[in-house]
Amino acid sequence: MAGSFTALVLDESDGKVAAAIKELPESALPAGDVTLRVTHSTLNYKDGMILSGIGRLVRKYPHVPGVDFAGVVEASEHKDWKPGDQAVLTGWRVGEMHWGGYATRARVKGDWLVPLPQGMSARQAMAVGTAGFTSMLAVLALEAHGVTPDQGEVLVTGAAGGVGSVATAILAKLGYAVTCSTGRAATHDYLRSLGAKAFVDRASLATPSGKPLDAERWAGAIDSVGGSTLASVLGQIKYRGSVAACGLAGGPKLEMTVIPFLLRGVNLLGIDSVMCPMAPRRQAWERLARDLPRDKLEAIIEPAKLSDLPRLAGAILKGEVRGRVVVETGA
Repeated sequence: MAGSFTALVLDESDGKVAAAIKELPESALPAGDVTLRVTHSTLNYKDGMILSGIGRLVRKYPHVPGVDFAGVVEASEHKDWKPGDQAVLTGWRVGEMHWGGYATRARVKGDWLVPLPQGMSARQAMAVGTAGFTSMLAVLALEAHGVTPDQGEVLVTGAAGGVGSVATAILAKLGYAVTCSTGRAATHDYLRSLGAKAFVDRASLATPSGKPLDAERWAGAIDSVGGSTLASVLGQIKYRGSVAACGLAGGPKLEMTVIPFLLRGVNLLGIDSVMCPMAPRRQAWERLARDLPRDKLEAIIEPAKLSDLPRLAGAILKGEVRGRVVVETGA
């Protein structure tokens, strides 16, 4: 019907969250100065938590989830945006505190949007999404702290997931020797196709040795697992090497000594993609457009529809989603 849009809507009853596809009036959209026709979205680990009602990330229902989206501006009261502009949104707690991209329409603040990178389609931008954007921020952090390809192996944990897949492809394109940590041997060929040179079973990292330092191995690392895996990795980093930490799939606790920081000068670099300021945000998207091979990006895409998301939410929380889910909203 005119003036309406389709959305995947979450409702809560008796502490349980249920999802249903509904037709809503445009008057239901939240406040914002830019209204967009959403064409694509994606599925991140946080989306899986929100769809499953885990972690109390959403406090007000009914709610339209979807941390990321790409689309076309339909109406704007913002000076930087006009109808017809193509835009991408990741972060800013959209899909969490503010209605998100699992819909054919969205209304947000124009200050949250970035232009769709030149030469990149909306579908490709959502293959990147928050996971790929986070990966690029992690690569930029390693570069800023002096990690270069000639220094040796760079480790990527949770490598078959969204963050790990994009990080592997970017690092390999930039000339790094990438070693991937994964618990799924069936993903090795996939990761080799992205540029992985070697593999480490995740079980070998999941249990720290108990020693404050292990033998130096990694020039740097991008870790999306956290917990005991991150503790193990930090004990194996070479002198003055760095770890970009950007996830907690393996748990939020970090139990270790300060010895790697004091005796090897190791850097632990925190990566936040949600509230990242606009200048580094734009820089990361520019680098993604340049340094992420499009053929590799296409290889990691798993297409989906809004109706697939409740099922895929459980899969991503179990570590069963490979690469990046790209959602065609039907707009």
